[in-house]
Amino acid sequence: MSNADIIRAHYAASDRGDLAGMLAPLADDVRWTEAEGFPYAGTYIGPHAVAENVFARIQRDFEGFMLTVDELIDGGDAVVGLGTYSGTYRATDRPFSARVAHIWHLADGKVTTFEQVTDTEVVNRAVVDRG
Repeated sequence: MSNADIIRAHYAASDRGDLAGMLAPLADDVRWTEAEGFPYAGTYIGPHAVAENVFARIQRDFEGFMLTVDELIDGGDAVVGLGTYSGTYRATDRPFSARVAHIWHLADGKVTTFEQVTDTEVVNRAVVDRG
């Protein structure tokens, strides 16, 4: 299985809502970085921290959160996923749609680093209560 196939499998697991499948390719010491300005901004170390601080919070805070991947760029040990996030923030009932790039680095078939790049302003227009 190529590194691009490993990331495709992660995205397929995400589409199915399969948390174990999403976490499976992550190295024990993966460094997972959510973009500054994103609601879950920061760097999380290890699959448990990613599950708790990113995936569980998305599930809790957003209705219908979805990532649609348009393109996967296979650079060998680096893979880039391009797509669009969408969903509705539960607390404000505001929908959003924002472009995103995921930058994955892999070694020996495991994700060692992940970096999210997205338009955080678009996301935050849904999240921030401007009441």
